Amino acid sequence: MTKPQTPIWDPQQYLRHADHRGRPFMDLLARVPEPPRDPARIADLGCGPGNMTALLAERWPTAHITGYDNSPEMLEKARARATGRLDFAHADAARWAPAETYDLILSNATLQWVPGHVESFPRWVDALAPGGTFAFQVPGNFDAPSHVLMRELAGSARWKDRLGDVLRHGDAVHTPAAYLERLTGLGCAVDAWETTYLHLLEGADPVLDWVKGTGLRPVLTALADDPAARDAFVAEYAGLLRTAYPGSEHGTVFPFRRVFVVAVKA
Repeated sequence: MTKPQTPIWDPQQYLRHADHRGRPFMDLLARVPEPPRDPARIADLGCGPGNMTALLAERWPTAHITGYDNSPEMLEKARARATGRLDFAHADAARWAPAETYDLILSNATLQWVPGHVESFPRWVDALAPGGTFAFQVPGNFDAPSHVLMRELAGSARWKDRLGDVLRHGDAVHTPAAYLERLTGLGCAVDAWETTYLHLLEGADPVLDWVKGTGLRPVLTALADDPAARDAFVAEYAGLLRTAYPGSEHGTVFPFRRVFVVAVKA
């Protein structure tokens, strides 16, 4: 089987559904308390193209905020938003070890890409100032048709030799209860919940267009050197998605469950 590669990201494709993708970030941010000091030191772990990181700078205009990401393509887009108090740097969330004290460490739709991410929680909580917050949200939809069909197709006879191990599985994230127990054990006061959004998408093959920006990236990366194979996989997958998510005169409903956690250090 093919060894999994780091996905190649396309900021423009990712931002095609920016309004829908931004809603969970805003819902998470609404539950984040004020930092324990001013000016605050804030880290956005997995900042992507920086559009959400910029909202942190709007809410806390005196804070020093750094967005971290391991995608050169995303960082190039993000750095166009840099200001005197907002900067961006390369870091891999799987290995990121804070070198300073933060008042808020936030991660939006990133930790699902980090196997064993709960093992990093102790060092991230240790890096928080007293009263500081670790907040994150992750997709909880790995058992949804969009992911199940993708995995089944990648594991089929035609594709398994090239794609059999490139995709994440249902254990990529944990339940809200599991996150609550882990972070409570680290001395945090934890608010954990889940929400299922019903995104109403427009256009032809809108669910395919959505996953091209996120979940399908490992497949697109693995087949990047074979455009014919890439297009064949995408065409077959698109047909499966049309059946799973039928359109209507109002658009295509795309249910999307997400898991949220806000942990405040004692």
